[in-house]
Amino acid sequence: MKKFLNVLKYLLLSLAGILLIVFLVVYIKKSNASKNNMALLGKEASTLTQNGITFRDLNKNGKLDVYENPNASPENRATDLVNQMNLQEKAGTMFVTMIGTTPDGEPMEKPVLSTDPINIMMSFMLPSNSEMIARKKMNSFNILASLDATGYARYNNSVQKMAERTRLGIPITLATDPRHGTENNPGASLYTPSFSQWPSSLGLAATRDTLLVREFGDIARQEYIAVGLRLALHPMADLATEPRWGRTNGTFGEDAYLSAMMTKAYVQGFQGDSLSTNSVACMTKHFSGGGPQKDGEDAHFPYGREQVYPGDNFDYHVIPFTEGAFKAKTAQIMPYYGIPVDQTGENVAFGFNQEIITGLLRDSLNFNGVVCTDWNIITDSKMGEGRAWGVEDLSYKQRVKKVLDAGCDQFGGENIPELIVELVEEGQISEERIDVSVKRILLDKFKLGLFDNPYVDEKEAIKIAGRKEFREKGKIAQSKSMVLLKNDNLLPLKMGTKVYIEGLLTPEIIDKYGELVTDPEDADVILTRINTPFDERNDYFLESFFHQGRLYYNEKEKNEILDLIEQKPSIVIVNLERPAILTGIEESSGAMFGEFGTSDEVLVEMLFGKTSPSGKLPFELPSSWKAVENQKEDVPYDSKDPLFPYGHGLSY
Repeated sequence: MKKFLNVLKYLLLSLAGILLIVFLVVYIKKSNASKNNMALLGKEASTLTQNGITFRDLNKNGKLDVYENPNASPENRATDLVNQMNLQEKAGTMFVTMIGTTPDGEPMEKPVLSTDPINIMMSFMLPSNSEMIARKKMNSFNILASLDATGYARYNNSVQKMAERTRLGIPITLATDPRHGTENNPGASLYTPSFSQWPSSLGLAATRDTLLVREFGDIARQEYIAVGLRLALHPMADLATEPRWGRTNGTFGEDAYLSAMMTKAYVQGFQGDSLSTNSVACMTKHFSGGGPQKDGEDAHFPYGREQVYPGDNFDYHVIPFTEGAFKAKTAQIMPYYGIPVDQTGENVAFGFNQEIITGLLRDSLNFNGVVCTDWNIITDSKMGEGRAWGVEDLSYKQRVKKVLDAGCDQFGGENIPELIVELVEEGQISEERIDVSVKRILLDKFKLGLFDNPYVDEKEAIKIAGRKEFREKGKIAQSKSMVLLKNDNLLPLKMGTKVYIEGLLTPEIIDKYGELVTDPEDADVILTRINTPFDERNDYFLESFFHQGRLYYNEKEKNEILDLIEQKPSIVIVNLERPAILTGIEESSGAMFGEFGTSDEVLVEMLFGKTSPSGKLPFELPSSWKAVENQKEDVPYDSKDPLFPYGHGLSY
């Protein structure tokens, strides 16, 4: 044994030494590359005044250009800037991808050692900030890190200063996925404690309260702007007509008209009545509806590339866009990965599909804003193969051309502007076609006021993000989103009730109104919080972030739940990421709630009657797996004999 331990010790030391050498080699290589990239940048822009107009001299020529003039129209400013841009700058503008930050909010230029695996991954896998800004001429990025408000603000100001030093000083648009979920709702968004916490989109839909949803958007807008985030990669206007779909949690449920109401209010909260310097632009997704996935499999993965319409219900999935997003004047649109099978002349994914993007979205529905593809539909990466469904045999350059021919303006999750340059230089794409897309992208930047002042106040950021009244509003929304599925006169609980708890992060919070006990035998009531079941998959890197597959509890899971709740009168709280099959568990519970991201504090207040439940289900809860398998992917609330129908919700 001693000999074995000595060998193991030397093996571990050798491995640590190899890893250290690899780290140092990569560190030195990236450090040198960063210095070379930074050498491409020029001086910072001066603030000048001419003819009574104060402006930022972004191209450093000492005079007022139209695009620098805050009094000129966004249209004229964008036209002037496009005319000054070279082909490389135009191509760079047509890409938006992930970007890395250090834990303290500085641009990620070199590998970092961190306890956060996301920080480590970003520092090794992503290009440096300077490579994308200075060398590739890019100016739109998706920020992944979860920082405090000061860190976000510091990062924004750092990259804006870097962008200011480029030839034309085009400011950065920082984009983000949703960040306002609760800690009890992992996977729905980028959990960001520095912001107020709200229920998921499903929870917002459960409130049926459009005024509350618009208020959420307005509060999120203020928090985003305070730290420099100006493009929301949301909302999802997709319909959850296929209950197995792994992205159900990001939707407003399965009813098109409810989704349209919620989408409209959501976008208006972020953007206002029109895009302005006080707005956060919304990239509503995923046109023309990404919900009807064959067998519920997600289109991030090859096995989920097909969207199917057995109920001939394609038009139903467009309603949240026509009646919601477009009426709210959403700034941007993102198509999904999937292939709308047999809905157009060729079975290719939405982003490559000219009939969808130009024919339907542009020509029929008259959408003139930015259309950005979903992430990584062109190139293979360490995250997996390029999701070029239907055009897998095309080269990267051919895929880029097909996206542009389809009518899209911007490429998500990619940083390959050189391919656009090659396409133009080879005569395969005209520069005039490129100008159309670049102008659309720049128009949003001008309307948002980024050219006049892209910087934020780091001291003010921390006063606005997570403000007390914002957090209180989030708690109200959490409470209103809770759906009381069943109550056999068990709720509300009486003060002093002895409760045994499993599944809460802070079970001791029960002591505020009742008494926490550590043994079910001592309890008056058993309380357990359970999650929606799913199949664990590990064939692809991203699969661990998606809860897909089964909606039923397997025998082991079900028995564990029943063994607990059958001991005493029981309350079951189900986090409904998707429509869980609760048959068997529901019968054995005295009361049951469905929730969509609710803190323990809000939950306990509800249980003891400090608030009353008012939420309504945004989707039906099926009674059996057979019913799920027999329903049609594109049709809402069509499973046989649902355990709880769409719109169900009790009160007390």
